[in-house]
Amino acid sequence: MSGAWWREPFQMFQTNLREVDAGLDVERVLDYLEEFGANVWLISVGGILSNYPTGLDFQTRNPRLAERPSGDLVGDAVAAARRRGVRVLARMDFSKIDHRRAEEHPEWCFVAPDGARQVYNGLASVCPSGDYYQVKLFEVIGEVLDRYEVDGFFLNWMSFNEVDYSRKYWGVCHCLACTRRFGEELPEGPDSPGYLRWRTFAQDTIEDLNSRIRAEIARRRPQAALILGEHADIVFHEANNAVGRPLWHHRTSEHVSAAKSYRPDVPVLVNSVGFVDMPYRMAGEEPHHFAQYLLQAISRGAIPSTYIMGTPDDSPYECLEIAAEITRFHRDHADVYRDLVSEARTLLVRPDPLKDGRPATSEFQGLYLALLERHIPFDVLPEDKLPVTDLSRYRLIVLPDLGPLRSARVLDAYVAAGGSVLATGSSGFDVDEVQLDCLPAVRRLASMESEESVRSLHLRGDRGMVPVIGAFHVVESGEKAEAGLFALSRARYGPPEKCHGHRESGHPGWLSAPYGQGKGMLMPWTVGRGYRETGLSAHRDLFADRAGPDLAVETGLPEQVEIVPARSGAARVIHLLNRSGDADQRFRRPVPIGESWLDLPWPGEWQVRALVAGHALEVEGNRVRLPELGLYEVLVANCQTSTHELLTVSSDKWTLGHHQGSRSPVRTMGES
Repeated sequence: MSGAWWREPFQMFQTNLREVDAGLDVERVLDYLEEFGANVWLISVGGILSNYPTGLDFQTRNPRLAERPSGDLVGDAVAAARRRGVRVLARMDFSKIDHRRAEEHPEWCFVAPDGARQVYNGLASVCPSGDYYQVKLFEVIGEVLDRYEVDGFFLNWMSFNEVDYSRKYWGVCHCLACTRRFGEELPEGPDSPGYLRWRTFAQDTIEDLNSRIRAEIARRRPQAALILGEHADIVFHEANNAVGRPLWHHRTSEHVSAAKSYRPDVPVLVNSVGFVDMPYRMAGEEPHHFAQYLLQAISRGAIPSTYIMGTPDDSPYECLEIAAEITRFHRDHADVYRDLVSEARTLLVRPDPLKDGRPATSEFQGLYLALLERHIPFDVLPEDKLPVTDLSRYRLIVLPDLGPLRSARVLDAYVAAGGSVLATGSSGFDVDEVQLDCLPAVRRLASMESEESVRSLHLRGDRGMVPVIGAFHVVESGEKAEAGLFALSRARYGPPEKCHGHRESGHPGWLSAPYGQGKGMLMPWTVGRGYRETGLSAHRDLFADRAGPDLAVETGLPEQVEIVPARSGAARVIHLLNRSGDADQRFRRPVPIGESWLDLPWPGEWQVRALVAGHALEVEGNRVRLPELGLYEVLVANCQTSTHELLTVSSDKWTLGHHQGSRSPVRTMGES
C-alpha cells in the first residue's frame, strides 16, 4: 500500500498485559518507550480479555478496569500515545474463551480425537474452522475500529492448537466444522495417514482467514496495518528461547530472509522475547542472546521489536539495556534502514515442511553454516516460493537434499538463462528419474540412506578422505559431465585387525556440466549434514569451493564474522556481526576482533563510514580498512563513480543489479 506508515522504518515495544495490569500508568509507560527508542506500542486490547468496556456479550471485560477513573485502558492509552506521536497497535487473542461461553457455544471449541475439549487454566481453546473465528472475530475487530484510532492489529496464536502452553500434544481437531470442511477422515496426529494433507488444509484455512481479516481492516481503516502471516501488511516473526528446545543460532536471520526474499517490499517485524520462556517469564533473557535477535533482524532489513510481560516496572530484565541501545541505533539511522534490500547473489532454498518425508533440516543448516563461515552472502527462500519469486537476481541457487521437486521447469529455465544450480543429496530425484534437465546426471542407480548403509563410506577429497554422513546416491553421469570426489567402497570397520580393503568405486560425489548459458552441479550426498553433525571443515570447504569462490567476500575477518551486504537507495550497506559468542545452547559476549580489511564487492570508487565506530574509513582501491569489531558494525558505502563509468568497469565480483521493491532487477554487465 503506497504511503502506508509501516513502509517507513519504525521501532516497536510490546507490553503483554496481564489481568492485574488494567490500572497501569499509560504516561509512565510511554515515557519508558520513548527513552527506549520505540515509536510504536503493541498493547493488549481484546479477545481472551478486553481491556476496554466491550459491548459484546461473547467477550470478557477485564474486571480490573474498575481501577481506572475512565474504566477504559485502551482509550487512555490511545489518547496519550496520540498526543506524543506514538502509534498504537492492538494485540488480540481469539484462541480461547471462558467456561460460560464454551458451555453456551460448544460448536466453537476445539475437540480432541478422543472427544475431549482442550482446557487450560480454565479457558477452552477454540477452532479456526468454527464461527468464533469465522464470524465473531470480525465483530470484535469492528468494535475496536469503531471506538479507537488504532494503527493496526496483531492476532496472537492463530493456529489449530495441537499443542497447549505446557507443550502437551492434543492432536488434530475433530470438531464438526473441521469434519465438514476437511471433507475426508481426519487424522489424529503426525503418525496418522493424511496428516500432511491436513497440515495443508490447516495452513490454507488460516491464510484464508488472514486474507479476510486484512481485507476487512483495509476496508474499514486503510491506514491501519495487519501484522500476521505472509500475506499480511507486515509479516510477523517471534524470536524466542524455550527450555528444552535445541538452539539454532541463526533462526531469526533465516526467517527474516525467507520472508524478504519472497516479497522484498513487505516489512517483516521481529518481536523479540525479553524472557527465557513463558513458564519462566520473570527470568530475563541473557543480554547477548537477546542482542542477536535484534541484530539479525535489522541486518536483514526487518523491524526490531521488544516484548515483555506486564509493564516495564514489573519486568526489569537485564537484556533491556542492550535492546534499547540497538533500538535507538535503528531509530537514529532510519535513512540506512529505509528500503534495505539484500545484495546477496546466492540463494539457499529451505525445505518445505509440508512435503512427504522428513524435511532435510540438518542438510539445510549445515550448508547455511558453510556459506556464512566462508563469507558467501546468501538469502533464504522457502521451497514452495520458487515459482513465484524473481530468481534472476541470483547467480547461484543451492538445493539442500530436497528430494522430488515441484519447480523443475522453473529451475531449468533459470539455469538456461545463465544461472547456476548446485543440488545436494536427493534434490531433483524422483525414484530413479532425474527431474532437472540441468543436472549432470542421467539417472539414479541406487540410494544408500540408512546409517548402516553409509557407515565407513568415504570420498577422496581435496584434503584427504571425507566421511559420508546421512546418504549417498549412486548416479549415472551425463555425457558432458565433469566428475570427481569419487567414493571408496566400504570395508570392515572393526575389529581394528580387519579395517582395510577400501577401494575406489568410481561413483562420483561431484558432477558439473554446462546447460544453456548456465551450469548444473550435483553433490549426490549429504555434505551439509556431514558438516552439521561432525563439524569437519573439509565438508564445509568441499561444498563452498564448488559453490563458487567468486561469490565470496574477500576479507581478513575470521569465519566468526557474519557479512550481510545490502542496498539502501544509492548507498551500499554491510552489516558485520561478531558471532564469536555463539556457544552451545547460548550466546555469550563476543570476543573483540582486531582491525582488519574487507574488499568491497562492487566496482567503482567508494567513500565508507563505520556507523558504530562513528568515523570515515580508509579506502585503498576497493579495500576498506576496518576498525576493531565489537558486537557489530555497520558500513555505509557511497559510490563516487558515475553510472556511465560503472557500466564500463568489469568485475569478477558481484555486479550492480538495481532493485526497486519486488520488481525485476536491471541487469548490468556480467550479471546472470
